[in-house]
Amino acid sequence: MTSLDIVQAYYAAFNAQNWSGMLGLLDPEIVHEVNQGKPQIGLEKFTQFLQIMDEAYAEQLTDMVFLSDATGTRVAAEFVVHGIYKKSDEGLPPAHGQSYTLPVGAFLEVKNDKITRVTTYYNLPHWIELVS
Repeated sequence: MTSLDIVQAYYAAFNAQNWSGMLGLLDPEIVHEVNQGKPQIGLEKFTQFLQIMDEAYAEQLTDMVFLSDATGTRVAAEFVVHGIYKKSDEGLPPAHGQSYTLPVGAFLEVKNDKITRVTTYYNLPHWIELVS
């Protein structure tokens, strides 16, 4: 599989809520650069992140576009998140089933057929406005 195939499989697993499928595509020392906060390193931290996401949000991704660099090690993804805010997340507004639609960009690095880095960007103030 190419890096592009691996990243597309990762996001397909996300849309299928196949968390073990997502985790199986990650390097044990995955660097997860979240939109806000310090990078999280390792599968354990990423698994904890997925658990929080699964409890607090129901999301589906659409309008996905993927671009790969010439070396085949870096992939960019652009998509739209359609979500429901199910459970209040620490430091964010209270949840009561609000829906939201938000554009997102992500940058991933792949080595030895595993995703080694996931960097995600979205407009947090806009998301807060959407759910407030």
